Amino acid sequence: MKNPLRLRILTVFIGFMALFTIILGKALKVQLIDRDALMARSKSQFLRETKIYPKRGNIYDRNGNPLAINVTTYSIFTIPKILKGDRSSYRKLSKIVPELTYKKIKKKVHKRKRYTFLARKIPLTKAQVSKIKKLKGIYIESVPKRLYPNHELLSQIVGFVGLDNVGLAGLEYQFDKELKGEPKVIKYIKDAKGRAVKFESQSAGDTSKDIHLTIDKEIQAVAERYLKEAVIEHKAIKGGIGVMDVESGEILAMANYPTFEPNKWKKSKESLRKSSFLSNPIEPGSVFKILTVASALENKIARPDTNYYCEQGRFLVQGHTIKEADSSEAFEWLSMEDIIVHSSNIGTTKIAFDITYPNLKATLEAFNIGKKTGIEAPGESRGIFMNADNISPLSLSNISFGQGVATTGIQMLAVYAAIANGGIYNSPTIIRNGVRKSTREPVRVLSKQTADELTQMLVKAVDIGTGSKAQIPYFKVAGKTSTAQRPDSNGGYTGYIPGFVGYPVNVEKKFVIYVYVEDPQGKVYYGNLVAAPVFKKVAQYILYKNKDFSQLAMEKAGTQDSLKSFDSVTYKRSSVRTQQKDTVPNFLGLDKFSVKQLAKRFGLTIKNKGIGVVEKQKPVAGKRLKPGQIISLKYSPPHYE
Repeated sequence: MKNPLRLRILTVFIGFMALFTIILGKALKVQLIDRDALMARSKSQFLRETKIYPKRGNIYDRNGNPLAINVTTYSIFTIPKILKGDRSSYRKLSKIVPELTYKKIKKKVHKRKRYTFLARKIPLTKAQVSKIKKLKGIYIESVPKRLYPNHELLSQIVGFVGLDNVGLAGLEYQFDKELKGEPKVIKYIKDAKGRAVKFESQSAGDTSKDIHLTIDKEIQAVAERYLKEAVIEHKAIKGGIGVMDVESGEILAMANYPTFEPNKWKKSKESLRKSSFLSNPIEPGSVFKILTVASALENKIARPDTNYYCEQGRFLVQGHTIKEADSSEAFEWLSMEDIIVHSSNIGTTKIAFDITYPNLKATLEAFNIGKKTGIEAPGESRGIFMNADNISPLSLSNISFGQGVATTGIQMLAVYAAIANGGIYNSPTIIRNGVRKSTREPVRVLSKQTADELTQMLVKAVDIGTGSKAQIPYFKVAGKTSTAQRPDSNGGYTGYIPGFVGYPVNVEKKFVIYVYVEDPQGKVYYGNLVAAPVFKKVAQYILYKNKDFSQLAMEKAGTQDSLKSFDSVTYKRSSVRTQQKDTVPNFLGLDKFSVKQLAKRFGLTIKNKGIGVVEKQKPVAGKRLKPGQIISLKYSPPHYE
């Protein structure tokens, strides 16, 4: 009996020791081998990290006008399980915030138990916030919301942010890191109920940056207005316009129409949210001819007075007949200057044949044709350009007058800015305050003599050639029209893209404007009739704004009749601004800067509406001033009689 009992005791003892050894081994493994991993796992279950971003930076135009700002809004949420079916708070909330109806609230919380948003980023008054905070089971937090105070203005360039304030398009996307700043990271430990009980560490964030653009808000508004009018008037698909400062390369305005409302971007078509002036290359047509002529001059292959026979309007190249843009034209001998003035396709073809493709290609590449300009806005296209050592005579002919090659609006704007700048090419820029280090350096692409000769040709093209509708009284305008054929998606061409690019010559602040309208309907589709008038209206406004209507800008300096007649712009500028100190001054014809100075002198409060110069004022000049009186002024872009 003893042996079996001892055996059982020994067996139990050995089993117990084995179990103890296993437990001890497991404990040692946990304590010595797996300690770090388990500690990290434990910590991860209770250690939390949150990021707090600084207020998003604002976006301003060159004069400090806000284009994208932050406003305080509120998000309202609830945790349905806390209320346990009590819906009285929901009813009270619907009365405090009428747009948040009880029916909407019920739909949002249906079958929900946890954290549920009832409204996100909505504006509320202080009184509403105070009442909501008193509701059981209803919680409210203030959150910044991005606001675009100018609505559609420059929307395709500025872009927009999503619900979480992350940039999704335009400069908001391109400079999201700078605008957002570096977050402050806070690490803390939660208890079993999810409450923060201990803060582990905190790392300092970096402040967000504001962005100041080169855009002039008023010029932008005028450009958008007249582009829109042209697209609607001619029943076109769309249009584009850009304005560039010649000496600095700064973009003063850039727009497309149709556009979109960034405050309601989800309701817009995706195709309208990008700037096609940057992203959609088009065949430039006759505005491209200036590059062919530039190559001939720069390579000393021809002079402005070199004559070319233009074949009476028909020229056979590799079995294809090259015709003039206006098929009724039958030019014979034209100088190179007159080829630009009359926009001869055949004349440009013959110039290109003299140049040869390698020389023309070198000129085009110097002007960044086929390359991105490097502007800071996203989505820029490099265009379409044959990167071959040589091409067929027919292809060379087509390229010489702007077919078989595609450029963006910004590329052609920069080309003409370089000519206006005496042959020095400046890469376009839209950022003024250097949020990122720029590598832009001016590059000479033409001799000054060549650039000056091209400008003289372009002046003549406006004075007596195809660009007559771009003429502005008292100013010399250099410019070129185009009536490019619009490529069809199935091959061939359907419709036209009339365009005009030009610049006033006798001004101190030089600028270039390029405008095009895509596929106008009806019989009016030439660049001179569709695009040149838009150029003229926008240029007139800029000239007035820059005060370039001085005697120095006249064709005949010192001519009193010219000065007198020039002073009779539609909204006349009165030299007598006040009659008596206690009467309302005359603001008619003044721009906003001059209004501000005059108002400051009299201690007046001004209410402005519109852009341009003062068209109407209320009360009218000469009325007796009342204490604390507000002067209402209505502005409109000036134009010349």
